[in-house]
Amino acid sequence: MTRIGIAFNLKPEPLTTPIGATLASAGETADPIQRDEEPPSNEAARVLSTRERSAVIGQPDGAVLVEEVSADDEFAEWDTAETIDAVADALGAYGTVIQLEATAEFPERLRTERPDIVFNMAEGSGGKNREAHVPAICEFFGVPYTGSDPLTLSLCLDKSRTKEILSHYGVATPSFTVVESADAVTDRWPSLRYPLFVKPIHEGSSKGITERNLCQTPADLGAQVDFLLETYAQAVLIEEYLPGAEFTCAVLGNGQTARVLPIVGMDFDALPDGALPVYGFEAKWLWDRPDAPLRIFDCPAAIPDSLRRTIESTTLRAYQALGCRDWSRVDVRLDAAGVPNVIEVNPLPGILPNPADNSCFPKAARVAGISYQALIQTCLTLAAERQGVRLRRVRA
Repeated sequence: MTRIGIAFNLKPEPLTTPIGATLASAGETADPIQRDEEPPSNEAARVLSTRERSAVIGQPDGAVLVEEVSADDEFAEWDTAETIDAVADALGAYGTVIQLEATAEFPERLRTERPDIVFNMAEGSGGKNREAHVPAICEFFGVPYTGSDPLTLSLCLDKSRTKEILSHYGVATPSFTVVESADAVTDRWPSLRYPLFVKPIHEGSSKGITERNLCQTPADLGAQVDFLLETYAQAVLIEEYLPGAEFTCAVLGNGQTARVLPIVGMDFDALPDGALPVYGFEAKWLWDRPDAPLRIFDCPAAIPDSLRRTIESTTLRAYQALGCRDWSRVDVRLDAAGVPNVIEVNPLPGILPNPADNSCFPKAARVAGISYQALIQTCLTLAAERQGVRLRRVRA
């Protein structure tokens, strides 16, 4: 029977229930990995750091003003036991599932277990190449794995390198620069036009993204860049803010067979009155609550066919330019002229299993008629076919 590893980083949660029977039934002795008693409607914890909690001010109209806020978001990109269980259950249709948590013991566990293929969903635990760690180790030991290779994962985590490659291949992306110290924030970039948007250069899951990142003046820019540099200890990307509609595009496949699933549009009118059209920290962690989910996503996006085709073409060009494999999520925003620009590429897309969660890739798959289990299995079979790994279905 095929041995399928699942590589993951587990989000620390309160002690309640161990990982479910899926992994145990696959021949593993499940460690007491815990899940939420009441999972929030988004996967990452809805917690502010103590230092920043006082900066969140409720407004009479229901909006929230964030003066200077940072999530306690060290593990925002990691997965809960619920997600790991759901992925393991889907993979179990093709063989024995082996739990491979991406800790310091991962290389030895991989060498000992020698799975036929690894389903990689590990975001990594430190450094600008963290998302490349698991696939690089898999390559070292000659173990096939799903998804993009270490180079693509590192490139896509570095927002400036991503944009450089996109620009080289003629894929539209906002004009930008990078600063590594507060002293470097000056007006010496006359080609960049306000308003400007800033973000940490090596983060995902909207870590470090709040309404304050939209800067209207040099004073705003200097203050927020200084805050991000201090908080995240990494360079900051400064790019021109695009005023148009925003979309996220799930891509499935390889080469000429890669396709864009139904496009997810963002309805910023769903945000509280007075909120800026930014899908960042506030939208994910403050306004989207289990008792009042934020209805911000529209799939399929209500757009003309001509715009849909242009967005799909732009998305696939970015996917190919960056060397993405099997699946990725590409975020696109329109500029003032209505031209689609790529603002992010995520080759390790979020895959929360609960339809009530705002997880865009599974949402797009469902609209395309692909169940959650079928989505996970499709990624596995795409990777297996690409690498010559023979799979045989053992259960429905």
